Amino acid sequence: MSVFTLEASLALLGLVLLLLEAFRPEISRRTLGYTAMAGTALALVLLPACGTQLPAFMQPWHQIDTLALFYKGFALVITLLVLWLTLECAPYLTRFTLDGKLGEMFSLPLIVCAGMMWMASARDLVTVFISLELVTITFYVLVAFARKSALSLEAGVKYLILGALSTGVLVYGIAWVYGATGSMNFDAIGKALADPATSKATALFGAALILVGLGFKVAAAPFHMWVPDVYQGAPTPVTTFLSVGSKAAGFVVLTRALEAFVAKGSLIASEVQGVLLIGGSLTVLLGSLPAMFQNSVKRLLAYSSISHAGYLLLALACGSGGRFDIGSSGIVAFYLATYLPMTVLGFLALGLMRVNGQGEDLSDFQGLAKRSPILALIITIAFASLAGLPLTAGFIGKMFVFLSLVDQGCWGALSCAVIAAAAGFYYYFRIILSMYTTNGVEKAPLTVSPLARVVATALAGIILILGVYPRPLEKVLTPPPSGVVEK
Repeated sequence: MSVFTLEASLALLGLVLLLLEAFRPEISRRTLGYTAMAGTALALVLLPACGTQLPAFMQPWHQIDTLALFYKGFALVITLLVLWLTLECAPYLTRFTLDGKLGEMFSLPLIVCAGMMWMASARDLVTVFISLELVTITFYVLVAFARKSALSLEAGVKYLILGALSTGVLVYGIAWVYGATGSMNFDAIGKALADPATSKATALFGAALILVGLGFKVAAAPFHMWVPDVYQGAPTPVTTFLSVGSKAAGFVVLTRALEAFVAKGSLIASEVQGVLLIGGSLTVLLGSLPAMFQNSVKRLLAYSSISHAGYLLLALACGSGGRFDIGSSGIVAFYLATYLPMTVLGFLALGLMRVNGQGEDLSDFQGLAKRSPILALIITIAFASLAGLPLTAGFIGKMFVFLSLVDQGCWGALSCAVIAAAAGFYYYFRIILSMYTTNGVEKAPLTVSPLARVVATALAGIILILGVYPRPLEKVLTPPPSGVVEK
């Protein structure tokens, strides 16, 4: 079985579940949910055995390398966790649907996953655009899924309007790059940009438009203003998917595009790297500083998601450094891998609070350590890692970014990153402090399912293990030596 067959089967399963729920409404949500989870888990198990073979008709548009396989696995893992989180939040989510059904919440994530997996292998801008729109259009539906919630409908409209605008900018940029280079293939674009005969102004304008379009997808400043409202209004599992899955999809495309834009001898390499440094510096500040004043934990996590996108942009701007074997694309992938368990745990806490009749404000977290000590400890590990506390996975990811900036001598960007990290310690530890203090009002203990305890404990364990021994993940992201063919 080829990887493409696996991806197509996953998308087909999503369509089957969608039709099954439409024509057989008596099927329980748990049956649909566990079926979707089983299909995703099976795809994750089969992925390593698929190798690098592709059907002949897909070879001109797809590639299978270390980075592609990593992001495909990443997409499957986050999809599996989102499906599980949907089941955990089902008692709360069904109150905001028109018919009490959650069929789309189990089928559409599979289609999003297939789109993200195709994006990871894209070799040209057309494939990128088709895969990206498959993901984005599906997210339009998921964000506005809670139809009885005014916030969800408002979030869906905002995301649709701004998403359509960014798509237009992206397509316009693709047209300009094609006009400048005569190709949409990343390898051919890289070669054309190294040719002095290529129009630098035309290529630079097209690259800038593509960066603007992708900047919206990854929530980079100044195209980040949709994030707090959309994250707050969307159902919690969808917010998790947006924060982790959509961000990873955007960054794998950005990584592929930058490999062409800043290839050896590129006419526009220095300008593109300068834009990334400025954009990354602005993003970390505009994400971290407003987060300090948020009382809604969901909005706080939305702003922190913007800040983390800034760190990822700074890592890409540094290019390949000599200190690490994995390079800038590997650092981005490592950062995203450590970001996944931390963010899922943060949104799991919000979901469990809503299921137990609590809100999403900072005051609702007061006394959580007394009501559910183990859950509070797990959430503490997650938020401490998001802040970058040593001996956690988040510290290793930030350290890679900071050292890359030092190696490249980007002192201004490094200063912005340090300020953002200091602000992060403040607003993340506000939540931790709130969990371990009480306001004098006794609240009922939280009800947490056994499966939720097991998964949350496993994610917290991953955070601590990677914080102490990150080498296995680094090894996965280390490309094979030149001349060695990947098996």
